[in-house]
Amino acid sequence: MNLRDLIKFVETGKIFLPDENIVLAVSGGIDSVVMAHMFAGAKFRFAIAHCNFGLRGADSESDAAFVRQLAGQLHVRCFTEKFDTAAIAVNKGISIQMAARDLRYDWFDRIRKENGFDHVATAHHLDDQVETFLINLIRGTGIAGLHGIPVRNGNIIRPMMFAFRKDIEEYALHHGISYRVDLSNNENKYLRNKIRHDLVPLICTLNPEFPHGLTESIRRIREFEQVGNRILEEWRRAHLRTDGDNRSVEIASLLSAGPVETYAWGILSPFGFNETQVSNLVTCLNSEARKIFISPTHRLVKERGQLVISPLKKRAGAKPVRIGPFIHKKHITKPLPVTFERITGAENYEIPSAGNTASLNFSKLLFPLALRKWQQGDAFYPLGMKKRKKLSDFFIDQKFSLKEKEDAWLLCSGKDIVWIIGHRIDHRYRVTPATREILLVTA
Repeated sequence: MNLRDLIKFVETGKIFLPDENIVLAVSGGIDSVVMAHMFAGAKFRFAIAHCNFGLRGADSESDAAFVRQLAGQLHVRCFTEKFDTAAIAVNKGISIQMAARDLRYDWFDRIRKENGFDHVATAHHLDDQVETFLINLIRGTGIAGLHGIPVRNGNIIRPMMFAFRKDIEEYALHHGISYRVDLSNNENKYLRNKIRHDLVPLICTLNPEFPHGLTESIRRIREFEQVGNRILEEWRRAHLRTDGDNRSVEIASLLSAGPVETYAWGILSPFGFNETQVSNLVTCLNSEARKIFISPTHRLVKERGQLVISPLKKRAGAKPVRIGPFIHKKHITKPLPVTFERITGAENYEIPSAGNTASLNFSKLLFPLALRKWQQGDAFYPLGMKKRKKLSDFFIDQKFSLKEKEDAWLLCSGKDIVWIIGHRIDHRYRVTPATREILLVTA
């Protein structure tokens, strides 16, 4: 390995441009120190950033001092920060490793933004690629976990992903590069270390070229994943319909697409649904029963031969909106536009046939009226019926979808529902020949 390998890898992969400024994440270990020396040798524009996680006592302080000295030798800026990682992990209820990762990347990104750097470079290499693949394989993360560590992910770049660890060690030895050794890397209490020290050497006794072969396989998996994602995206564009904030797809189209679970995952994963939910959905696609699945951001409803995906949002109108007495006409805009008009001299009144209007017997109304959402247990007397009916049963009879039920508004007089807005009035509040004054409501 030499400088030409690094320069070629950066140029061929278009990892960054020659005039861009890079901040290198340098721990003091061999990988990041060699990266810093190679950047200096290639005359790239860079600075160094070091996190002191305070987890190894005096060794952590020595690491920080070493990195500051390295920056001085290379004549570049050095940023350092110390964290009480153990305390932060306890406060957040996460592992120390997770806390350290979050702190590191958050701080690197802040440095990048505040100091005008274009990218943050980490020293991940091909051995990290192999180890990460095996970790994900053991944990069962699916295809997404087998495509390896990306060379570029947003503002994070990994310019050492052309080299194996032995190449880095040989470069350090050949150029007399000193570095810090983290003895915890030799402990097998972490899964990555067990894979590094035990599993990979064992596999290499069966096939010495295993790391190279797996690296090539990872590249092919990544390429096939890209092809598959393009196919899924084309299918999504053709079959996923948009209606405002909602998305829907016909179940018949999904069932005929091919590997159903793969296509379902391609459709639903962008909306936050996990593999278990997708698998459970697929098992019930052929049933008539309505099913509901909730992700952190969306809700999926399976009904009437289609899947409807809607963003989660707070139910509007949790508190009833009151409509007080008025003389002639009143208009409100929230929670929805509604106009109320008093009509006297009803002898020749013709009831409008439009579904967005309701003609009510004014003398039977108790003000203030109220606009609210429906609740379990609500009931009314549908126009034309003399028996009380639960709204839930009315919705079923009228084949309301879940969204239509949730969007339904009620106009109420006292405890009575006088109009399911846009659908049906209460029979008791209808206009009769004896009616002398009418409330015309238009929504």
